[in-house]
Amino acid sequence: MRLSELLAPTLREVPAEAEVVSHILMLRAGMIRKVASGVYSYLPLGYRIIKKVIEIIREEMDKKGSQELMLPIIQPAELWLESGRWNVYGDELFRLKDRHDRDFALGPTHEEIITDLVRGEVRSYKQLPLLLYQIQNKYRDERRPRFGLMRGREFIMQDLYSFDKDEAGLEVTYRKMYEAYSRVFSRCGLKFRVVEADPGAIGGSSTHEFMVMADSGEAAIVFCETCEYAANVEKAEAMADEQGSAEEMLAVEELPTPGARTIEEVAAFLKVTPERVIKSLVYQTEEGIVLALVRGDREVNEVKLQNVLGSLQLFLADGKSVTGLTGAEPGFTGPVNLKGVQIIADREVVLMRNAVAGANKTDAHIINVNPGRDFTPDKVADIRLVKAGEPCIRCGGRLNEARGIEVGQIFKLGTKYSKVLGAKFLDENGKEQLMVMGCYGIGVSRTVAAAIEQNHDDDGIIWPMPIAPYHAVVIPVSAKDEEQVKIAEALYSALLEQGVEAVIDDRNERPGVKFKDADLIGYPLRIVIGARAVEEGVVEIRHRRNGNVQTAKVDSAAPLVKQIVEDAIAESLA
Repeated sequence: MRLSELLAPTLREVPAEAEVVSHILMLRAGMIRKVASGVYSYLPLGYRIIKKVIEIIREEMDKKGSQELMLPIIQPAELWLESGRWNVYGDELFRLKDRHDRDFALGPTHEEIITDLVRGEVRSYKQLPLLLYQIQNKYRDERRPRFGLMRGREFIMQDLYSFDKDEAGLEVTYRKMYEAYSRVFSRCGLKFRVVEADPGAIGGSSTHEFMVMADSGEAAIVFCETCEYAANVEKAEAMADEQGSAEEMLAVEELPTPGARTIEEVAAFLKVTPERVIKSLVYQTEEGIVLALVRGDREVNEVKLQNVLGSLQLFLADGKSVTGLTGAEPGFTGPVNLKGVQIIADREVVLMRNAVAGANKTDAHIINVNPGRDFTPDKVADIRLVKAGEPCIRCGGRLNEARGIEVGQIFKLGTKYSKVLGAKFLDENGKEQLMVMGCYGIGVSRTVAAAIEQNHDDDGIIWPMPIAPYHAVVIPVSAKDEEQVKIAEALYSALLEQGVEAVIDDRNERPGVKFKDADLIGYPLRIVIGARAVEEGVVEIRHRRNGNVQTAKVDSAAPLVKQIVEDAIAESLA
């Protein structure tokens, strides 16, 4: 490709609308342009990268025996009503009506459509397992579309659905997809971690997320320094702290604590540490109010709490509701003698001895509170947010924390959808059984953005070789020097003959402009044809990732570049 013919309108200034590096650089490098909030056009360079990621995905899916198909983006409401998700999916679901006033949705995911298809076509266990996937646009009406391709309302996704005859079969398929997804992200040249996660609105019994590690990542993960345990903070667990659980129980005593509402204020007033205080938080759900208890130095993990309750909605109750429940102002709530409310206690809370809790009276707290003696929770569960430094739930090793960008997720759905949609087959004995399902997704456009977040510097993008828009750019320093241009053209042709994806910067621009654009766009290799090429027959090959420069004779440059490219791609496959 000749840059004089390529639609790649680079920008020198940082666009005002862009907040994160990937958004800034994709706009500046002429890879995307905004159409509407959360909706983007892919320009030629950007779409080349998208297609490379898609091809890697397609190869790895096909290796595992998956079959590609294409499902409709417009989905009838009837199927979503049948699955029960039409009314619970939320405002992110794009809903529309046709001219006959029938309800439809733009597909954010395709569990209903694929299950409907398979239930009509598969009859026998001999047709299972079945793995079906597609790569297409998805639509979610994000409340706050932001960060360019990281969180859009229209995005490109690969989604795969598996149908097995039993849980053992699902386990085999799940492991296949775990391996395939790991291969995809390795082949894209990305550093990533696989972490346990919460299934969220998709549902199912088990799920893992694939996180590209980046300081700008919006998701926090914890991982063990000793074993392989890693989890999204929404799911992460740690060993409960049993500190003080062997203490002798003391007599309960109510004390005045005027104006002490926060954990820090109460701890300071009573001269105790925050971990001696029970934090009592009042939540509102669609079925009423609940009281959540965690240790004073911990935070409630609202995702865990919502899962324990099985609630669709969960939010902190307002001051009026708290006072109506306890008779006291907010800040003085506690579980002792509190009636008419479900109490959910974290596992650490029931291990506490002689703790401090709100007295349900304004300006008063109770000391020497002991769970089991002074109050009994309705449920005990892990509902706290895990932080770095805590002991690993698996081996007791120290947990560390990092940030990542979720680019893929795999789910064990079980019979969640096959049961409600009636996806059944006849087993070896002619008896009807429910198909056991899994679903698996990769955010294609999000993967591209994540690659930039992980691979950039002050000058621009540093593409991993396997997904770079082009492997190399050939730059004649002077467009007016006929010999330089002649050598550049010959080398460009030689690179194409060698199978190297190359561009030639044949624009009538200053060398500095060409070099800046090359670094901004992020070609892995920059081949400079300058005075030495004319005088000595030597060209310079600059590696974008580390800035190293090597020289080569003009005649040997193309084979050398080909070898560099092949070695880099092979490294991603190792």
